Amino acid sequence: MAHVSEQGFVLLLPTGAYITAGVAVVAMTVIALFAMPQAVVTGLFSARALTPRDFGKWPVITSLLSFCVMFFGIYIGIYGSRDPLSNLMPLGFWTIGWIALVSLSAVFGNLWTWINPWTGLYRLLNLKEPPMRLPDRIGLWPATATLVCFAAFLLADPAPDDPTRLAQLVAGYWGVTFVGLILFGPRWCHSAELGHALFASFASLTAIRLQHPAGIGGPGWQIAQAPPRPAAGLFALTLLGVGSFDGLNETFWWLGQIGVNPLEFPGRSAIIGVTLMGLITSILGLMAIFALTIWVGMALAGAKTPFAQAYGWLALCVLPIALVYHVAHYLTAFMVGIQYTIAALSDPFATGADFLGIQPFRVTTGFFNRIDTVRLIWITQAGLVVVGHVWSVLLAHRVAITLFGDHRRAVIATLPLSVFMIGYTFLGLWLLAAPKGA
Repeated sequence: MAHVSEQGFVLLLPTGAYITAGVAVVAMTVIALFAMPQAVVTGLFSARALTPRDFGKWPVITSLLSFCVMFFGIYIGIYGSRDPLSNLMPLGFWTIGWIALVSLSAVFGNLWTWINPWTGLYRLLNLKEPPMRLPDRIGLWPATATLVCFAAFLLADPAPDDPTRLAQLVAGYWGVTFVGLILFGPRWCHSAELGHALFASFASLTAIRLQHPAGIGGPGWQIAQAPPRPAAGLFALTLLGVGSFDGLNETFWWLGQIGVNPLEFPGRSAIIGVTLMGLITSILGLMAIFALTIWVGMALAGAKTPFAQAYGWLALCVLPIALVYHVAHYLTAFMVGIQYTIAALSDPFATGADFLGIQPFRVTTGFFNRIDTVRLIWITQAGLVVVGHVWSVLLAHRVAITLFGDHRRAVIATLPLSVFMIGYTFLGLWLLAAPKGA
């Protein structure tokens, strides 16, 4: 009886039906665009101006608090527990920062304005004009390169959640960024600092913006209202490429392609090279395919709009997909990680303390062993992916109306892009359902 009670639970959801239905929803959205009046599409992303709010010194104060929290995290990372599941450095960085706060920026706006650990100290120093100036043409290229390096650390480093290793990386990044801030002024953060670029990208999807230009409208109105900064679209595509490979990198299919038996995984250090190659190939391949869809669409529509302008602006329309991939991919990791984070907050030095008074506290993964909760998790993930793609299709069409002049030409010009998004819906749902390895 004891033997029987410990059998593994294998859940076989009808993922084929979910994937078919999800792809069909996106495909029907594309078809509906042919009959949808232009006023309906433009109305979805219209906005009403609001009076900008001045938050005074509060962002400076919260930035200083964030600096103190970061310093404490670095200290804990170096001198605290060696277990990543009981050390606040990796738990705070990955679970709270990378998963939760990045996701919430699409709801509450650019949270990085409040929590970045540099601007408060920079304001206190009250420095004069920076001695150097970044050229305007640099755009977001430094931040894009930093995103690729960050993704390489996340996906290829042998121990990205090692407390000491992560603490040293965060301390080094803080130092380099602060030097850049002193040399180039706030412009450095807008062009080169990854946190600002990442949070600002997802914040462009929020419905309400309180700072200049303030407004309220359909989610994504900020993208639809104004052309992007140079290279902003490439940053968005890089973000999507990173998220896609993050999911692919864990599948049995990928492990089979690189000759790794998932049941005899040799460790991340043995596949660093192929992981980096896969990451770069995914990003460049996505950029190339996206460029092809834009070129073909413009040729079909006979559009005279400069290709670079159309490519950069329409590339921002993949941000809803990148956002929902991020949320769906990390949903289960967050459900477990937040429990470990609460336990670590109650006992930050792993000495048996209980500052939050939550003991006895047990981290549970029982929701993965029940068919009703697993079905709810899967439906949530799949639903997010489908909604994100529908959102992107509509947003791309709204941008195309501005780029190409009228509804009919916009539909034709974005038809190859819409087909691409339908295919990407299948890929996203398949990545969620595919068996995962190490």
